Amino acid sequence: MDPQSYRFSYKYRFIRGFLRALKRINSQKPFVSSSSSSSSSSSSSRETSKRYLKVKYAADASMASAVGSRRAWSRAMLRKIVRDGRYKLRGRPCNANHNFLASRRSNVKKRSYLEANCYNKKKDVTSKEIFEAKELRKVVPGGEAMDLCNLLDETAHYIKCLATQVKLMRRIAEFYSA
Repeated sequence: MDPQSYRFSYKYRFIRGFLRALKRINSQKPFVSSSSSSSSSSSSSRETSKRYLKVKYAADASMASAVGSRRAWSRAMLRKIVRDGRYKLRGRPCNANHNFLASRRSNVKKRSYLEANCYNKKKDVTSKEIFEAKELRKVVPGGEAMDLCNLLDETAHYIKCLATQVKLMRRIAEFYSA
């Protein structure tokens, strides 16, 4: 892969955004407590928990920003992060022509019809399949507003991106721990 096309790859965009977020997190002053040692250990565990959440939100925001507005799960993840207000996004989305924070309306009747008729119109949808689809909707960001066909497509892409995220974060950790 030539250097010019690498700059536009998902991995490059994720790493660039994630490292910038980590730099921002590390530049923040940690909370210092001047109380007893027992409360000091509890405050350090709280601080560790806070830092964990900041890194998690940074990784999620970097992953969703790297994917851009093309996928429903990335739009839903960015909406959730912005709505929660725990992580401030900087800059513009990768594709400025699309608003990645635009809300999507779901049509429940259409979704249930498409679930029943997604792959094979003659096949009856069993209660187990409906239960599994409901469980899958809980895992994939924005999954509750998707029909079954789109849910499966978005899930496959989300899993691929999560696997790439884990691989890249391991490489970053190995690089900085060496």
